Amino acid sequence: MPTLILALSALVVALIALSLAITMTRRLGVRDPVAVPAVWRRILRIRPLPQMELGAATQRTDAQERVAFIANPTKPGVAELREQALRACAIRYLPQPMWFYTTAEDPGVGQARAAVAAGADVVVAVGGDGTVRAVAEALAGTGVPMAIMPIGTGNLFARNLDLPLGDTAALLRTALEGAERTSDVGWLELSRTPNGDGDGERHIFLVIAGAGLDAEMVAGADDQLKKRLGWVAYFFAAVRHMGKRMEATISVDGGEPVVSHMRTVLLANVGRLPAGIQLIPDASFDDGKIDVASIDARGGIVGWSELFGTVMAQGAGIRDPWVIRTWKTSRIDHVRGERVDIKVREAQKVQVDGESMGRATRIRAEVDAGALVLRVPASTVKGAAQQGATPGAAAGTDG
Repeated sequence: MPTLILALSALVVALIALSLAITMTRRLGVRDPVAVPAVWRRILRIRPLPQMELGAATQRTDAQERVAFIANPTKPGVAELREQALRACAIRYLPQPMWFYTTAEDPGVGQARAAVAAGADVVVAVGGDGTVRAVAEALAGTGVPMAIMPIGTGNLFARNLDLPLGDTAALLRTALEGAERTSDVGWLELSRTPNGDGDGERHIFLVIAGAGLDAEMVAGADDQLKKRLGWVAYFFAAVRHMGKRMEATISVDGGEPVVSHMRTVLLANVGRLPAGIQLIPDASFDDGKIDVASIDARGGIVGWSELFGTVMAQGAGIRDPWVIRTWKTSRIDHVRGERVDIKVREAQKVQVDGESMGRATRIRAEVDAGALVLRVPASTVKGAAQQGATPGAAAGTDG
């Protein structure tokens, strides 16, 4: 009899402990889904708090600024970043920030729109270029500033904004206290019909969109190599497609179409790649233009070496005279405009800011000048203002 009583007592204690563990895990999962493994979230049917409840603190009458974070939960360090963000807002006497997670079905567009609807004064994209692009799609034209906490492979847009990559404290300070600067966005329309007619799919781009070799490179990059080597993994993918060329007809701002053979054609809002490589030095995110670059290399390893040398020289501010360019086995042809129409002879793979979009036969692009408001370090705004204060501009103000 005593043995039975002890066994029953142990069973009751175990059930109570199990119940407490489940309750605590569920509460933790509701507040911070990233802290609970996905398998346990499914087993315990954990649902995060409704988005509006996460923003309840924004109703405080003494609120100064309502901040919303849109985070990709697959990126490492997101849970730790949330704790730092909470502290950063608390020490500034800001309301508790809203926190939204992206999903496989929605990479951030819907969450950013929900944040704006909830009254967010600034929306912070936490993730790679894909998350940044999705958040920007929702914020373009709204006037609500976007800040960036880059956690990705390339982080190309963040690099071109001169954000302090890897410095979480400085990035949070920029998001909460930084200056504001407008940026252009590009809109891409992809047609997949054989003749390229009809309306196509519409996509936003902030960095570089392209067709041909660069899109093959993006589509073929190994995910494991990307995790181990970062952006270098894309070069290994490019080697497999270096022999491919394509024929494209390009028209800029309704001008005369030009037919050309090339390895790839790029549509750039910014032109800097990792390692300080200036692929398209003239591209600027606030000039109201799309920079179009068609790139070709012939002669095997000689042509590719020559092309690499040209890109490196561009980064150092050295440009080849046109006479020399005519004798080269590689070339980078560059033109700028507000609207671009590209029609390829055979369907080509297309990438947008490092995301593969499949094949298309026609690409139409246009710039939406100054459509996006950004939070950037105050030093970059001062530097841009100083560059813009040319002697000619100053003379114009005096007159």
